[in-house]
Amino acid sequence: MFDKRMTVDAIVDQLCDGMTIAIGGWATRRKPMALVRAIARSNLKDLTVIAYGGPDVGILAACGKLRLLVFAFVSMDQIPIEPHFRAARQAGLEVWEMDEGMLHWGLRAAAMGLPFLPTRVGIGTAIADDPRFKTVTSPYGDGETLIAMPAIKPDVALLHVHRSDEKGNVLTLSPDPFFDELMARAAEQTFVTTEQVVSTAELDLPANARFHLVERALIAGVAEVPFGAHPTSAAPDYHLDLAHLRSYAAAEGEAWDAYRARYIGVDAPSYLAAVGGADAIRAIPAPNY
Repeated sequence: MFDKRMTVDAIVDQLCDGMTIAIGGWATRRKPMALVRAIARSNLKDLTVIAYGGPDVGILAACGKLRLLVFAFVSMDQIPIEPHFRAARQAGLEVWEMDEGMLHWGLRAAAMGLPFLPTRVGIGTAIADDPRFKTVTSPYGDGETLIAMPAIKPDVALLHVHRSDEKGNVLTLSPDPFFDELMARAAEQTFVTTEQVVSTAELDLPANARFHLVERALIAGVAEVPFGAHPTSAAPDYHLDLAHLRSYAAAEGEAWDAYRARYIGVDAPSYLAAVGGADAIRAIPAPNY
């Protein structure tokens, strides 16, 4: 009951075809890439993915795992449009596109147990023409018409954190937690990969309260996967691997087959060896944005 440690494959075994999965992180920052690669090499299919996307979306799209993508963007920062997502989208991948603020508000509504939250975001744009968005009229004297942003509720949230204990207390040590907390509160279950499992005392929760993402009751399972966010960043532990991302982005045809065999179709230790090992990742300098 109090030991939530699992393997990556055991987490993937909790997933099923057709699920709606929220993937934490932002573009090239703190993505649960070890979990993404495990899903990519599994038999799962017809997934709906919710993401502020990066290579997580690109890999799952290229491996044919997606039925629907709910997203605000899919970018790798220095590589503005994720090329594997772009190829899937041009080939007909179904999407529900929205503004970053709308996705935030949809997750927040679900996290609060509300059917929707009113917003001005999206009004006056083509995004608001999507029939999945409805409007409401303010009941107060202003009578303003607002978009009723529907709750976006995932079955499962998959996150990557810096530290965890075996009970599911987790710390995200990066400056920005992004929307991981809302995903965890919105989802029926949340699974995390962590750079390191440590004792509860080592987490020093009173001193690190601002890094404590959510209460442990919301975490269903924890897998220790050092460098589990690579090639995205998990600063301050390590930075994004731009050279690897460029190689990934350029992989097409036979080059994609080779990339997939070398980096996706392998377990976490084999992946770490293939990308040069722990010392090589730790030596990556901080990027310039």
